[in-house]
Amino acid sequence: MSDQNRVTTPFHSHATTHEVIDGVDLTGRRALVTGGGSGIGVETVRALAAAGADVTIATRNPAAAESVVRDLARDLARGPGGGPVRTAALDLSDLESVRAFAASWRGPLDILVANAGVMALPERQVTADGWEMQLATNYLGHFALTSGLHGNLKESGSARLVVVSSGAHRDVPFDFEDPHFERRAYDRWAAYGQSKTADVLLCVGARIWAGDGITANALNPGWISTNLQRHVDQDTMRAMGAIDADGEIIKTPYYKTPAQGAATSVLLAASPLVKGVTGRYFEDNQEAPVVTGAEDEQIVGGVAAHALDTEAADRLWEYASAVVR
Repeated sequence: MSDQNRVTTPFHSHATTHEVIDGVDLTGRRALVTGGGSGIGVETVRALAAAGADVTIATRNPAAAESVVRDLARDLARGPGGGPVRTAALDLSDLESVRAFAASWRGPLDILVANAGVMALPERQVTADGWEMQLATNYLGHFALTSGLHGNLKESGSARLVVVSSGAHRDVPFDFEDPHFERRAYDRWAAYGQSKTADVLLCVGARIWAGDGITANALNPGWISTNLQRHVDQDTMRAMGAIDADGEIIKTPYYKTPAQGAATSVLLAASPLVKGVTGRYFEDNQEAPVVTGAEDEQIVGGVAAHALDTEAADRLWEYASAVVR
């Protein structure tokens, strides 16, 4: 993607969800946010509901998310009002759960934010379907969900699919020969990075739905301290420069609050500035530049060329369609 064709917005890297959605009216629009009960998911739900959307939080533990619903209802009641927020059960690592959820949805779906995820599981885990857990949760579950809800997204006439990826995708192309680490040695970061490459490729492959009025874009939310890091030990966090010797978060210039980290998700879900845009990767509220090869290793951010490759996207779409069938 050349600089001339890249989408830019007036929002800076640390803009909040409130800033990017200011003035947008989502009354009458229906939104679904996976993993909306914690981290940047909560802030995504908060912003969409505040703009008037009817929001469903899809989570493995709906009972635990009820406190979030109550808090949001209280907060929204203090303002000019907002849309309703509810919870629903969904386990992305369980294909039967995904199928049941998709089958139960009635009517159009205008916004689907694939936000839920798991990162850096220290040991290889597999689902009942034999899928590596990070690929299952971060990608295959979301692919099955979006495929199952395709008719509902089409019914909207102008639906947006937003997929939360990560900068970790840059180092790890998708391994079509051994995606579940059945033969190669398991590496938690390689597994995570591969799943996030797959998330970007999902949005590239979704161009086949453009004629149905569905756009799809991926994003890197940036560095935010959330429950996503729960599987990363403190020694690793220190080595990453994320925490100090006492275990306190080091607030570097690129560190974001959850409301700042969720801003790009909300921008892609609701802003008129990206209407009609599809198959792209954003970070810091802008479309990211493509980085290729060793000469770009020192560049912070950007999207790897392997994650935007249309042939890889189509191949992955065929693979995922077969395994979730």
